[in-house]
Amino acid sequence: MSKKAIFVSAFLFVFALAFGAAMVVNFSNVKSLVANSQIDFQTSPPVQTSTDLKGLNDAFVEISKIVTPSVVFIDVTGKAKQNNEEMDKNFQFFFGPDMQMPDNMPQHGSGSGVIISKDGYIITNNHVVSKADESGIKVILSDKREYTAKLVGTDPNTDIAVIKIDADNLTVSSVGNSDNVQVGQWVLAIGNPMGLNNTVTAGIVSALGRNINIDGNSYAINNFIQTDAVINPGNSGGALVDINGLVVGINAAIKTTTGYYQGYGFAIPINIAKNVASELIKNGKIERGYIGVSIKDVDSKEAKGLGLEKARGVLIQNVIKGGAGDDAGLKTGDIVFSVDGKDVNAANELQTIIGSKRPGETALLVVYRDGKTMDFSVKLKPRTDDLSVNNNPQNENKEETASTIKKFESLGLIVTDLTEAARKLNEVEYGVLVKDVAHFSEAFNRGLRSGYVIVEADKKPVRSISDLEDVLSGKSKGDVVVFKVATQMKDIRLVAIEIQ
Repeated sequence: MSKKAIFVSAFLFVFALAFGAAMVVNFSNVKSLVANSQIDFQTSPPVQTSTDLKGLNDAFVEISKIVTPSVVFIDVTGKAKQNNEEMDKNFQFFFGPDMQMPDNMPQHGSGSGVIISKDGYIITNNHVVSKADESGIKVILSDKREYTAKLVGTDPNTDIAVIKIDADNLTVSSVGNSDNVQVGQWVLAIGNPMGLNNTVTAGIVSALGRNINIDGNSYAINNFIQTDAVINPGNSGGALVDINGLVVGINAAIKTTTGYYQGYGFAIPINIAKNVASELIKNGKIERGYIGVSIKDVDSKEAKGLGLEKARGVLIQNVIKGGAGDDAGLKTGDIVFSVDGKDVNAANELQTIIGSKRPGETALLVVYRDGKTMDFSVKLKPRTDDLSVNNNPQNENKEETASTIKKFESLGLIVTDLTEAARKLNEVEYGVLVKDVAHFSEAFNRGLRSGYVIVEADKKPVRSISDLEDVLSGKSKGDVVVFKVATQMKDIRLVAIEIQ
């Protein structure tokens, strides 16, 4: 090794020793990171909660303790999938819209239920258990006991079902009076969402009497309590309770674009649920009376066209031939003001009252017709499914050879006289065919569509285009004309259109 290399190595060695010594001296002045003293955590509350708020908190805690044991988890095994779209739709409630099950595999879902008797009767939703296989309903109590339940009965029109387990001395829920529920009051939703058993959420009653028309069933009684208490798949059939721990509703549905909670939950009023449950337990089925009419809420244009000062009542759009309403003398265009002395201003209000009655019972209606109020006594009949329905609605009126075609600019539609073939196809005695409706015109916005047949205008028969011209000739801008139309599905509707 050269002298130069020895010198460099010696220099580096000395430098390293000096640097190390400096570091030791420097770090010797750093204090230890380990605390030598005990930390005193602050435990005094920064805010003194008001007595009212503390009372509400204590009430929520007490409700949760007392009511939770009366709410059960329901595990459901359904029949094997057979490419049944209806079954798919029902089970999407459990799993969300993107859930797919393999063909010929058993369906599986879950929900909740509310115990209503010590010996094991439980209220839940029809959509939770209606597709269950035999012995496919398992009930798990809050204390983990498990039972196989039998199906007592279901009512698709209210989405209520009753199941039964063989048990004794169960914790029973206390039911309230849903007629006393008010918008803005506190409620708790108790159930088993998404496998999270014994979940309690709180919110308020957001609205009453909601008609959300879940499955398009025209016979369904849609009269829901709306709440912002969090409800998710699995909450179905659980309890909606007030601050006294009384069950005021049976949780049933959510309004969502994702399949999960987005702020709007719906519960069946307990007064409806308990009446249905009582009859299912007694008879195993529901016998419900029907008027035999199709109805809708009255809006401002319909009110104006039919001579009312303001929108009120329920509009009868069609009267089924041979039904109870037909026998009593009700007509299309009648507006029902009250049933059995109770005012009705929404279709679901009328449905709820009538739905509580049995065939053979009488409903007393006060009806507005042609500027007068009239009383009708309607003896209700059992449900009939003989509504005239076109099984091929795409088969539109393609054979028209009528020479007369007329465009009504003030309405935004084009009509033509009916050919004999079109008359038979639509099962009407007379009318004019709507050939075209201008998009976003007044007629379009009010629901009139190509293929409909106008049979009346302002309660005057329309046998030809000239009849329609006669009715419209006396109208000015801002006037409302009420059309009676037959759809391609053979439904009869009233469409109120303002002259533009």
